[in-house]
Amino acid sequence: MSHASLQHALRARQPSVGCWLVQASAANAEALAYCGFDWLLIDQEHAPNTSADLLAQVRAIDAARAHGACVSVVARMPGHEPGPIRTAMDCGVSNLMFPAVESAAQARAVASAMRYPLDGNGGRRGVAGVVRAARYGLDDGFLAAANQQACTIVQIETAQGVRNAREIAAVAGVDCLFIGPADLGASLGHPGDPAHPAVREALAAVRAAADAAGKALGMFALDAQQALQYRREGFHMIALHSDLAWLTRGARAALEPWRAGA
Repeated sequence: MSHASLQHALRARQPSVGCWLVQASAANAEALAYCGFDWLLIDQEHAPNTSADLLAQVRAIDAARAHGACVSVVARMPGHEPGPIRTAMDCGVSNLMFPAVESAAQARAVASAMRYPLDGNGGRRGVAGVVRAARYGLDDGFLAAANQQACTIVQIETAQGVRNAREIAAVAGVDCLFIGPADLGASLGHPGDPAHPAVREALAAVRAAADAAGKALGMFALDAQQALQYRREGFHMIALHSDLAWLTRGARAALEPWRAGA
């Protein structure tokens, strides 16, 4: 991806690579922002990232951007409730990912929760002017631009979500269908077996739904080789594992010569 925003890349269906942030560490976020990822995702579903942790990491990534890093920020919500959505966006995150979206109604609900109610658009985002996203009330053009900047990424990770993928993809405001491979495999009765024919068939169905709607498609990769394979298969938003994975893998690799020489 070029230095354009993640939202632009998704709408143009351009490939991008990112990394999950699961350690609630502002230092990790800042350091990884300099490493060349197109986006970093702060996980509030399966990681201990509170709202305070989210804000600290957003500020750290913004500090890296001020020194030349070109990286977008994504927050994965703990669910579909409007409270955390409002808090994340008021902190300055405009790209949100939602787990386990299973219907068009759920997709519409989260998309509308990200948008202010302007021009009869059905938006349900609460208005608060003195927030970080609006430069604490000093950005006069904030409300007019906020809805255009909102980027909605929905995860398809259940059998029900796969069955409704075409309707979900067709929802206005949805920018990307991001497959959760572990949960999807478990939902289909094949946990830990992404190569099972039923799982591959489900992936193909979601890909077809995204293609039909002209929406971007996302996937979580375990390593660089898998990420490249997903890119060749036509995925756009590809996660290259997580900060914790790179910490533990790097430590183990560094220790191998030491253990071998013992």
